Amino acid sequence: MSLVLGRMSTFPSPTRGEGGLYRIVATLCFALFFLLLPALAAHAEMNIQEVKSKKGITAWLVEDHSIPLVAVRFVFDGGTAQDPAGKEGLVNLMSGLFDEGAGDLDSGAFQLKLDDAGAEMSFQAARDGIYGSMRMLSDQKDEAFGLLKLAVNSPRFDRAPIDRIRAQVLSGILANERDPDTIAQQRWLRAIYGGHPYARPDQGTKESLATITADDLKAFHKANFARGGLHVAVVGDIDAATLSGKLDEVFGDLPDKQMLAPVADIAPKLGQQLEVNYDLPQTSLQLAWPGVKRSDPDFYAAVLMNEILGGSTFTSRLYEEVREKRGLAYGVSSDLVDHEHSNALLVTTATRSDRAAETLSIVRQVVKEMAEKGPTAEELAATKKYMIGAYAINNLDSSSSIASTLVELQLDNLGIDYIKRRAALIDAVTLADVKAAARKLLSADPAVMVVGPPLVQVAGGGKG
Repeated sequence: MSLVLGRMSTFPSPTRGEGGLYRIVATLCFALFFLLLPALAAHAEMNIQEVKSKKGITAWLVEDHSIPLVAVRFVFDGGTAQDPAGKEGLVNLMSGLFDEGAGDLDSGAFQLKLDDAGAEMSFQAARDGIYGSMRMLSDQKDEAFGLLKLAVNSPRFDRAPIDRIRAQVLSGILANERDPDTIAQQRWLRAIYGGHPYARPDQGTKESLATITADDLKAFHKANFARGGLHVAVVGDIDAATLSGKLDEVFGDLPDKQMLAPVADIAPKLGQQLEVNYDLPQTSLQLAWPGVKRSDPDFYAAVLMNEILGGSTFTSRLYEEVREKRGLAYGVSSDLVDHEHSNALLVTTATRSDRAAETLSIVRQVVKEMAEKGPTAEELAATKKYMIGAYAINNLDSSSSIASTLVELQLDNLGIDYIKRRAALIDAVTLADVKAAARKLLSADPAVMVVGPPLVQVAGGGKG
């Protein structure tokens, strides 16, 4: 079970491993790099097979018979952006119910069977998809895949589990009603997305949750769970022929096509400053500039620029100016956020409230200098080296992370040979390319959100 109980989830981003999104984990793991190097090198050379079942279901498979485990990762297109108006939170609620009874097994019986099979199952609701995962012992894969088949095809949506999971979600919503950051984030989404589905809270509202029925869940499941919107990756102790049969067993009886509501593309509304006033000792700052689509030709130039600007934990320009030189914040970062229908470059930090205007002014100045001059050749060379070397740490360090990465590559239509081509794609980016990306993305007037006391004037300069 995996529920969004707090602020809107952005999991997972299609820029996974291509910028600063996993920089903290990468930094902490870097000390282990040389210990892990042989295994990571093997993963970098791993053989990715495309397996197609008799019923036409395609999966990417990495066989690894060194340990008796199998990891499965899949996603159905759609996600919380498909929540019907007035029933916001439906997809999130549904994601918590797949292991709460399926087929002829009620909640208790189903979870007991999972335990007996030594399997772990989870589902997560994201903006643009519903993700599912399963880890199993290979010698009990028949039992585990049988349970996954039931969960995917025949969830029960019984009254008692619905009420219990609904109560859990509602508890989180009520707690967040008193949380300044959550309140501010909801206002931020409405300000930059207006009436678009991306502005709605994934977990829904007190009012919308109360309207969701078992019939609503069944109808959405029928419309969303179809082979046409399915992407699958499998890693571990299973061969292609066996997997082909399991794909048909689990997914083969689903409808051919999804019935999704259209969702429009939207650019975040920039050039606005939203101040959410609370009497807090620390002020949170969030700024948004235009982003870049994963399919854009200048994607890698933008990723490299972002890493230099604020993606790297300890070496970025923002970290140097805000943290190292002035001690204004414990951390400051920039991230490229790329969803199916919108994208942005976000800068976030938090500082003492009496230094918030100063911090905001410095962030703007660092971004302005990057837009006007771009990075240096030395910065670009070091960032290329890091991004090429860190990919295995970020994305290929376990069977589950490999499966997750392969699903994201499918969603982005990057091709089964992408991991082999990736280093060359990064190396091909020139300094001129990165400078052009900086001008394109960072010359706009950003959207700004300030959460804390009213901004104090900066000496000699306004509010930043």
